Amino acid sequence: MTRILDVVQTALTTGYLTVEAENQLRQLLTTQYNLEDFNAFMTLQEAAMMGKIKQESREKCGIN
Repeated sequence: MTRILDVVQTALTTGYLTVEAENQLRQLLTTQYNLEDFNAFMTLQEAAMMGKIKQESREKCGIN
């Protein structure tokens, strides 16, 4: 099974978070996860706020 950490690493490596990955994260966050996954998610949140990654969902609705 994919972990939150895996999804986050892909987004950070590519600099892009797809809608599919966002949906996958939503699903994974409803299950039990460990501290490593939680920290990875927080890193992703920070990267998004700092503009280090682009989000496909925001591009589709015109939000920068």
